[in-house]
Order: sequence, then structure tokens, then C-alpha cells
Amino acid sequence: MSAEPLPRAPQPSPADDALAFAVQAARIAFEHRAEDIRVLDVRGLSSLADAFVIGTGTSDRQMRAVLDRLDQFARSVGRKRFNISGTQSSNWVLADYIDVVIHLFDPARRGYYDLDGLWGDAPLVEWRPAAVGAVPAEPSPGDSD
Repeated sequence: MSAEPLPRAPQPSPADDALAFAVQAARIAFEHRAEDIRVLDVRGLSSLADAFVIGTGTSDRQMRAVLDRLDQFARSVGRKRFNISGTQSSNWVLADYIDVVIHLFDPARRGYYDLDGLWGDAPLVEWRPAAVGAVPAEPSPGDSD
């Protein structure tokens, strides 16, 4: 009597992995006091990435601290940052992890560039841990009540 092989657990898709990384990036930004953090699922809307993390920093020092911690986390899960830009100014810092792009702005630039509005069709991804008090994601356009 031969034993049947055990069923294999489904492997997460690369897009699921990207969203998980984006959620953790948002939590790291929150822990370092970034404000108004959003995770956007841009799969199907952008060929640039699967997710954007957008947050508002309170100072250039604070934004750099967020990026340093993100790099530590990325290395711990086998990811490398592809590129970074804006570290010479405190207006807008972008960290590109290929399938996840992190945008940290000062308040004025966040309003000026309005990535939240530009990517308004992208579904919001819930990133807050239950202990912090999950805020329901806003419904996507076309969702019915």
C-alpha cells in the first residue's frame, strides 16, 4: 500500500509577496512616526510596481530613519533596494524595491504631487495591525454597497 503524497500548500504569488512587503513597510513607517500612510495596490494599473506606500514625513532626519529601517527589514527578508532618490532634500524621498515603491513626502510636496489622487483608482490595502485599530479601507470605485 503506497502512501499518497500530502497536498502542497499553495505558494504565495510574487504579487502577494509584494503586498506583504508593502504592508510591513507601512508599519515600519508608522513606527517611525510617519503620518497619513497609505498602501495602494496598483497591480493592473501600473507597469512600474505592484504596490505604492505613500506617507508624510515630519523631517528629513525622520524620513531617512524610516528608509534605514526599511533597508534593514528588506535585507532580512532577502530583498534589495534597486534605487533611491531624493535623499539630498527633505521634500520627497523615493525608495524603489522593484515591485514596491515607497514615497515619503513633506506635507507641502505630498499635497502638490497628490499621488493619492493620481492613483485614486487603486484599491487601498489595509496595513494597520489589529492592536492599533484597523481603519477600514475605502471602497474602490465600482464597489457596490
